[in-house]
Amino acid sequence: MPSSSGPSIDTITEGGRVTQVGEGQEAEESAPSVMTFGAPTVGEILAERYELVEHINDDSAGRQVWRGVDVILRRPVAVVLRHPGGDSATEMLQAAVAASRVIHPNLVGVYDAIDEAERAYVVREWVDGRSLRELAADGPLDPARATSIGHSVASALAAVHATGMVHGNVHPGTVMISDEGRVVLADARTDGADSQENDIRAVGGVLYFALTGHWPHGEAPLLGATAGHGRAAIPDAVRDANGVLAAPRQIRAGVPAYLDDLTMDLLDRQITPASSDVLAAELSRLEVPADEQYLEQAGPLRFTSDGEDERTPLSPAGGRKVVLGIAGLLVVALVGLLIGVTTLGGGDDDPGGQAAGPTSPAASGDAPAPAPAAIRTLKLGPDQVRVIDPDSKARDEFDGIQKVVDGDQDEAWQTDSYYNAKFSNLKAGMGILIDLKQPQTVKSVQASLSDRGATGQLFVGTADQPSTSAGDEALVKAYKSNQIGPTLTNHGAQMVFDGFEADQKYQYLLFWVTDLPEVDAGKFKLIVQEITVQVQ
Repeated sequence: MPSSSGPSIDTITEGGRVTQVGEGQEAEESAPSVMTFGAPTVGEILAERYELVEHINDDSAGRQVWRGVDVILRRPVAVVLRHPGGDSATEMLQAAVAASRVIHPNLVGVYDAIDEAERAYVVREWVDGRSLRELAADGPLDPARATSIGHSVASALAAVHATGMVHGNVHPGTVMISDEGRVVLADARTDGADSQENDIRAVGGVLYFALTGHWPHGEAPLLGATAGHGRAAIPDAVRDANGVLAAPRQIRAGVPAYLDDLTMDLLDRQITPASSDVLAAELSRLEVPADEQYLEQAGPLRFTSDGEDERTPLSPAGGRKVVLGIAGLLVVALVGLLIGVTTLGGGDDDPGGQAAGPTSPAASGDAPAPAPAAIRTLKLGPDQVRVIDPDSKARDEFDGIQKVVDGDQDEAWQTDSYYNAKFSNLKAGMGILIDLKQPQTVKSVQASLSDRGATGQLFVGTADQPSTSAGDEALVKAYKSNQIGPTLTNHGAQMVFDGFEADQKYQYLLFWVTDLPEVDAGKFKLIVQEITVQVQ
């Protein structure tokens, strides 16, 4: 963890061994002369204390990561070793010494930092568990767990930033989740190229990755130092043709709007983020057990701040949206105070001779605002969906389309098998036309798919066409100029399209697929379990 001045490190040479120690540490006068050369080996004991048990992997920075044992304290340790030494080793040791000064339950403990001239190594806490990268490989996390992990990372950064230092290496490979559920941040760096603001934006990246399984900060790093099972690249985030990042709610269903907004605000370079301690406090407020349903319902209040005097802690630069529960409490308190003053000031002693009471809309001249219509899921019938297949003369993939609206996830419509993801170059794509029977205020369309890897788009139109190849071709041509939201590739169970204009109504929707997921070795097929449409 770098600071502006860098940590102070003393080096003590004893009979050829150079030991790097931090402030408050003393070298042992009686330590025997030890000099080790060459690559480490299983069973070797470093510094007469740390036995190397298993080589875990080599990380993208060229360091070896070992599982070891502290033979004195009889506890497992992780040994991060660089061979040979040099400037990179000095940087690693400086980061370790700085990290050892910050004690926090969400930071990996650093036990030792040693330079042996030919090689250098850091000894730190061993975490039995998996990295966030590995955890999300099984699929995106539920919003409650993603919030909890984000809170832990923000809390760790708040402790680091309170010392004036920077972590500089926050990504899904350095976020570890122990088997007991503890979340810890590991492997700070001291190259001086990062900032506290970038640390905070990285929390947005961690939230985005936990919710979607993709990394939003462009080309992702190769990870391995903390993962424990080799190096692997994190997939880049879903983007449209202009490179605009798709929000988590556009990629999967079930992400609360306030968590989606907070994540995207942290990633938006136009908005100055809150400090790490304020962010940690807000995520703590949002962190609730996954089985408590109000997580989806009771998001924090939002305020739009356009003026310099209206900034809030979570939007110090006056961003487009903020998430601030503390402000909500202040509003409630002020309303209660006003009600109390009104109650105490009314009654028989009113100077005007009128009892105080609520002002009716008729008396004030203002009509009550109509309540917004509730969002509901349409019940679609089998006559409201049909296959669109303009490039096929056989028309042999139409059977079973009614299964996408039968409410049964175990029943699905599927295409034939193809031998590459592009319909074997036999056709440009296939789709499902949805007829809502009348224009509706559409909020979202969700397609539940059985496999990951499909690429889909949603188009809208004003009319149907005859169910023929020529009719389908004319329909696709007419609809393709009216796309809703970005093109999506599903990395979970659902594709969600929610880019509808609030002041427009739609009747015809076309779910169009161009790439198929691989369902077997060399075989590609689209399997659609259900399509749901939400309207207001």
